[in-house]
Amino acid sequence: MKLFYRFLLFSMMLPAVLHAQQNTDTTTPGIPASFTLEQCIQYAVAHSVTVTNSTLDEEIANAKVKETRGIGLPQINGSLSLQHNQQLQRFFGYYSTAQGFGGVDPDTGKPLIDVPGVSQTDVVALKSPFQLKSNGTASVSVSQIIFNGSYLVGLKAANTYRQLAVRTTNQRIEQTVQQVIKAYYAVLISNDRMQLFDNNIARVDSLLRNTKAMNENGFAESIDVSRIQVSLNNLKSERDNYYNLRELSVQILKFQMNYPMDRDMTLEGNIGSIQIDENLLDSYSADWDYAKRTDYALLETNKRLQELDLKNKYASSMPTLSFNGTLGYSTQSPNVAGLFKTNTSIPAGYDYGGMLGPDKWYQYSFIGVNLNVPIFTGLQHVYQQQQSKLALQKIESNFVQLKSSIDLEVKQSAINYLNAVTSLKSQDANRGLAENVARITKIKYEQGVGSNIEVIDAENSLKQSQVNYYNALYDALVAKVDLDKAYGKLNPQNNPSIITSK
Repeated sequence: MKLFYRFLLFSMMLPAVLHAQQNTDTTTPGIPASFTLEQCIQYAVAHSVTVTNSTLDEEIANAKVKETRGIGLPQINGSLSLQHNQQLQRFFGYYSTAQGFGGVDPDTGKPLIDVPGVSQTDVVALKSPFQLKSNGTASVSVSQIIFNGSYLVGLKAANTYRQLAVRTTNQRIEQTVQQVIKAYYAVLISNDRMQLFDNNIARVDSLLRNTKAMNENGFAESIDVSRIQVSLNNLKSERDNYYNLRELSVQILKFQMNYPMDRDMTLEGNIGSIQIDENLLDSYSADWDYAKRTDYALLETNKRLQELDLKNKYASSMPTLSFNGTLGYSTQSPNVAGLFKTNTSIPAGYDYGGMLGPDKWYQYSFIGVNLNVPIFTGLQHVYQQQQSKLALQKIESNFVQLKSSIDLEVKQSAINYLNAVTSLKSQDANRGLAENVARITKIKYEQGVGSNIEVIDAENSLKQSQVNYYNALYDALVAKVDLDKAYGKLNPQNNPSIITSK
């Protein structure tokens, strides 16, 4: 999955880079000057902070999986300890006049440590004759899990956690794609409406010039000229206001793409080239499945994690078995310096069995197996399992609620889309009729069989029909995006072409 996703991101960026080599803003090298819809989506996914953070979460999840696997590998630790006792701790006991504390000298038969004036029943505190002030220890220990149910469950949970991170990234991409498409359509419609304003202004300006000429020749009144002049002034003012709104829509698109706000950006494409198909619902419903939704997939992953948590609660009640071993060296010396030298001299009268003196580092080692069997833990495991079962039941309930929510969203988006398509058809027909009425009314006025008021009314009706048409067109496009989202068509896991070049 990780390799696939990196390939997906590389494929996503490649078309944008190739296109940037052909169409680049010369004032900002390396930044594309114009974008298609596909390039807007690719740029947004590559630069979105939320998507980037989700991708980093995937890397964190991958590292977590490796960390969990590492628990089952041999654990090797080394240690070195050097200690100097400035004042040794005393030891306590009953004094024996026969043996003393250090035993009996084999030659004289007297105690090695003799405390005059102390009786057998007295408790004395003496320095240990078996401990020197400085000591050192160096060791290497190895431990290995042989059986641990929680560890086995943890391996599965780690992989599921990684899957959760991947599906969360898919959800973030889906949200980004949805926002970018809507913002892109808004800019395209704004561009078309700006062109429409220019066409309307040119048409009314032509009508104004003709009316002025007719007025100079006595075929029109000055009030007719004033009415058309007012209409022209209003159109120019609306165009200026709408230009600012268009700039705002461009800034919104830049924001959704995380594109630099201070850099220019133009869009390729025409709103007229976008087709609205009213027969989409049949094909969408044919292969519909809840699993295509990112939120449903996320809930499935959370359910799997909760099931593994329940298994872990059961596994914690099982015995654990592990191996451990240690190899080390230790020594003692009257001082710290003596820990780092070897004393080969043996004091007279002492037999060390052929070994070297007290400053030598002596080796020790051991191996063992640890078996831990929980017998009674105060019923903690029982109640932990109960809590995990209840949490799993909550997720099952969430499935019921989520399915109902998805069904409602699918039904609502389908109805909205059908209504939007119907409204678009109606407004398109009205626009055609209004254009025809405006054309005929203008001809009649120029031929002297129509009134100036009729012309102005026809122009106003045409302008309103155009506004209604573009509003209906945007509503239809947005409804199409919402429909795609409801049916999981924007989920990159189901439709990788959403974020790659088609």
